[in-house]
Amino acid sequence: MFDSLQDKLDRALKVLKGQGQISEVNVAETTKEIRRALLDADVNYKIAKSFSDSVKEKALGQDVLTSISPGQLFTKITHDELAKLMGEEQEEINLKGSPAVILIAGLQGSGKTTFSAKLANLLKSKKSKNPLLVAGDVYRPAAIDQLHVLGEQIGVQVYSDKENKNPVDIAKKAINEAKSKGHDVVIVDTAGRLAVDEKMMDEISAVKSAIHPQEVLFVVDSMTGQDAVNTAKAFNDRIDFDGVVLTKLDGDTRGGAALSIRSVVNKPIKFIGTGEKMEALDYFYPKRMADRILGMGDVVSLVERAQEQFDEEKARRLQKRIAKNQFDFNDFLDQIKQIKKMGNVKDLMGMIPGIGKAIKDVDIDDDAFKHVEAIIYSMTPEERSNPSLINGSRRKRIASGSGTSVQEINKLIKQFSETSKMMKMMGNKKNMAKMMQNMPKMPGGMR
Repeated sequence: MFDSLQDKLDRALKVLKGQGQISEVNVAETTKEIRRALLDADVNYKIAKSFSDSVKEKALGQDVLTSISPGQLFTKITHDELAKLMGEEQEEINLKGSPAVILIAGLQGSGKTTFSAKLANLLKSKKSKNPLLVAGDVYRPAAIDQLHVLGEQIGVQVYSDKENKNPVDIAKKAINEAKSKGHDVVIVDTAGRLAVDEKMMDEISAVKSAIHPQEVLFVVDSMTGQDAVNTAKAFNDRIDFDGVVLTKLDGDTRGGAALSIRSVVNKPIKFIGTGEKMEALDYFYPKRMADRILGMGDVVSLVERAQEQFDEEKARRLQKRIAKNQFDFNDFLDQIKQIKKMGNVKDLMGMIPGIGKAIKDVDIDDDAFKHVEAIIYSMTPEERSNPSLINGSRRKRIASGSGTSVQEINKLIKQFSETSKMMKMMGNKKNMAKMMQNMPKMPGGMR
């Protein structure tokens, strides 16, 4: 996500981060490089120029030239302007109404149907809502089938009527169904086209006028860059939507859409899609995104994802097992499952400050734990509970069953043993105190 833009901005800011003398000349040169980086990311020229001019004006107005840390101050100004460009504060969707009606609009292929299901899943799991999904694309039977499959996957009811070719009628009947069955949110997926046309605009306008939604969300493929911004403007001029959803931000996106849309349509980005899984949907936080674009990581989002998967009761049981030295491969497998639920591994690592740049060229498979799971599943229940039983012959059998080698089995068991020892050490307060006492002292008396 934003790798190319991040690299170019980093190179631009390096001029002011070095030991050389800071002058108005290289401040001007740096802002010129920033503008060039934004243009390469497919940001609208006027927006790129306005942004770089604003950064330069603020930099010179805040005495960057005489600052003790001019590079850091300039980076902060760039960060603040990036956040401002994308909307500054996170904005929630409107869920008032009985039921609250959310209309989803966008071009064909932008990810509307998948987003509709992801949104239903998010509202169900995080907001304790009882959503109803509505298949309003009357032209593509596959879209209706897709929504039913996704609805079943997340445990959300889907309303559809393949015989009815009137999207307005379908939407109205779905809302009546929601009222009668106690659904508090209705999410209406609509038809799209490969390009903006009058028929599509008339249809989405008619649906909006008929059902009076509390929220209209425009879904756009972030990989289409400036075209996404132009499409957003066309839709907004016609239906006056409330917010934008950027999909496919886990792909090789240049970032132009995320940085331009707010300025062009004056509507907030509310959600971002970060993968194919139903959980891969995040609220959009401009300041956090600015952090990530400038390579500062996003620890807050990482912690929030971890907290979402945190089970207090399970944690207590695990703590007791560690204290009694009973941590086994079943516990190990459970921890892997929790990490996987947090999302794409490379995306998670990119949220750690300093790590994103280090791994940008490293190919990290989303199924990085797959072979570890295969090994553990190839063990007998007795072996998982009592790893000390796994001798040479058992290791050969596990390797054969998991499609791995004995060397990989040995490596995993060694890692598991070291992890167990470390966890037991951390769970023992006396040992922790001893570790702290034995730590080498740093200069100045600091540990």
